[in-house]
Amino acid sequence: MDASAAAVLAGLVGLLVGALAVFAFRISETERLGLASLPEPELPPGVGEVLSVLRSAAVVLDTADGVVKASPAAYAFGLVRGHDIVHAELREMAAEARRFGLVRERELELARGPLGRARLVVHARVAPLGPEHVLVLVEDRTEARRVEEIRRDFVANVSHELKTPIGALHLLAEAVHDASDDPDAVQHFSERMQRESMRLSTLVQEIIDLSRLQVADATHPPEPCDVDEIIADAVDRCRLAAQAKRIEVVTGGDDGGVVFGDDNLLVTAVRNLIDNAIAYSPEMTRVGVAVRRVDGLVEVAVSDQGIGIPPAEQARIFERFYRVDPARSRATGGTGLGLSIVKHVAANHGGEVTVWSVEGEGSTFTLRLPDAVAQGEPPADTYVATDPSHVTTARPDHDGAHAEPRGAAL
Repeated sequence: MDASAAAVLAGLVGLLVGALAVFAFRISETERLGLASLPEPELPPGVGEVLSVLRSAAVVLDTADGVVKASPAAYAFGLVRGHDIVHAELREMAAEARRFGLVRERELELARGPLGRARLVVHARVAPLGPEHVLVLVEDRTEARRVEEIRRDFVANVSHELKTPIGALHLLAEAVHDASDDPDAVQHFSERMQRESMRLSTLVQEIIDLSRLQVADATHPPEPCDVDEIIADAVDRCRLAAQAKRIEVVTGGDDGGVVFGDDNLLVTAVRNLIDNAIAYSPEMTRVGVAVRRVDGLVEVAVSDQGIGIPPAEQARIFERFYRVDPARSRATGGTGLGLSIVKHVAANHGGEVTVWSVEGEGSTFTLRLPDAVAQGEPPADTYVATDPSHVTTARPDHDGAHAEPRGAAL
């Protein structure tokens, strides 16, 4: 074969290969266009519009559990990934609804994501949607479950705390009855009954105060409150307890502070801090109450020279009924609610309460509230009653209201 014939043959082969390539491309393009032109699975009329306005996460599945349509909330909750529904529990409910043609409802705990142990508590409702589809509705109840657990724990704690003084009063009443012929014993037991009844009265009042603080509509409209008068009133209410232990309560710092809020609640908060400082301080020591106005805040710091709080306990001392030393709390008449009330008062006034403490040296609790003079008018979000996390642990500064127990506050 000469060179010219070889060249012609090579050209024919190249032309044939090119033609085959063009033919294959045309076939591929035709298939692609054919697939693109296939209609999307049709949903019953109005379903798309309804899903777009539902607050619950909504997913429509086909007969193979493929996702036909899903609301943004379904993706936000991690229920849908791509065209698949993530959780096997929901797929199982969908299969049951499809098989029996009935609505299925269940409360589930689903993994919040592919990693970690976080759980999502949901109420799932699955229903047939025509002959080919299943509708999955998922309502997030994680926060409702948490609130319910808090309420249940609170009721259990209240029941336990009330049983102690009531039981003590019952036993003391029996002792008085049995010792009716012994005047000294009657006097001793009657004094014990008086202490227990006072403790019971204090506990009930603090439970009422705390419940009132946790109801959004229970607080009064904010009014200007003179911080100097609040401190003077709180110190006066603690005077007898301080005199009984020969503890000197010293006040000082910046004058003229004003905050917006409820005067009675603020007095209660400061009084609780002073009461705690007195209760956990040795005799013949000092409790300091100092005020500082800084950075648009009024800071009221209550410092003592008491036993201090271990670092591991400082994060929990604002929990309801939590007491670092239960035996000492019973001896001092503590209920474990005082600091929780302070925390809620601070939060309802747009502020916070912080603690600094060293074992054997003392503690400083600082109530920080927005300065009304700096604001000029009441804040719009005052008295948002929540269960806040406005509690921090911080070492106080060495000037003014954050003074250490043996610093300027004393």
